[in-house]
Amino acid sequence: MSGSKIVVTGASGVLGTAVHKAFEKALRYEVVGLKNKSIASHLVQLDLTDKEATKLKLEEIQPTWVVHCAAERRPDVAEKDQVGTQLLNVGVPGYLAELAKAINFTLVYISTDYVFDGRSPPPGGYTPESPTNPLQIYGQTKRDGENAVLQARQQGARAVVLRVPVLYGPAPNNADSAVNILVDVVRDQSKESYMDDYAIRYPTNVLDIASFLVRLTDLSFDALPPILHYSANESFTKYQMCKIFADILGLNGMNHMKPVSTPPTGAGATSRPYNCHLSTTETEKLLPLECTGFRTWWEEYLHDSGK
Repeated sequence: MSGSKIVVTGASGVLGTAVHKAFEKALRYEVVGLKNKSIASHLVQLDLTDKEATKLKLEEIQPTWVVHCAAERRPDVAEKDQVGTQLLNVGVPGYLAELAKAINFTLVYISTDYVFDGRSPPPGGYTPESPTNPLQIYGQTKRDGENAVLQARQQGARAVVLRVPVLYGPAPNNADSAVNILVDVVRDQSKESYMDDYAIRYPTNVLDIASFLVRLTDLSFDALPPILHYSANESFTKYQMCKIFADILGLNGMNHMKPVSTPPTGAGATSRPYNCHLSTTETEKLLPLECTGFRTWWEEYLHDSGK
């Protein structure tokens, strides 16, 4: 869509950075990236929880699309700060969806596979229509954010939910991604650690999602269903990912790491789903998925970046 103005919220995060760069690289967009606490000078400072400031900024920009990546994405933090997480993961997307109608832009709300409990995924994975049943505050707030966005869509807002699984990709710090951080854990053999070998994950590259979003904005909103899924199909536990990293890095064994093949228990343990495989069949009817091979990407990235 030539001449589109794109706003990316959370543009300093791992996904937001990739999305912001992908739209800039496409050249046919005017792109505005929003940040909250980042020091990145190329991004615009905006507290999305400030409704009036958000309204004024979006009225000033007059975007065609808003890709909403900003969220509290850390389940453990969400449990500890439930009020703040509720505001960011439910209140903000709900208000952005209202503004989508008032200002006349299309909102893409990035959600998560954690809206499902993962106990018994259907053959082929959860579909967009599958009943949600989140196990923890993070999943509950993202589900409630979805509901707020979809309610606004029913009232005439142009809004779409895009669910994604655990993400990885280029990151300034490995700690910025639940997958990238495993590289540091594997490298530091001075510390004994316990690693999840229970939950099945479908790590998906943010560069692939960013490319998909650029292609999505070329479509008419009328062609878009309320909920889309984007996911790679390769499955791993975190321990299996660590074994791949150790092999790529040429480390001799992982004696410092003990696999844990049972769900987390005990005081302070945050419940996580067993297998939230997302079906991408509906998405592939719109656009082909282009998913990078997990090991292939990490071999090149670790070799080139020294991360």
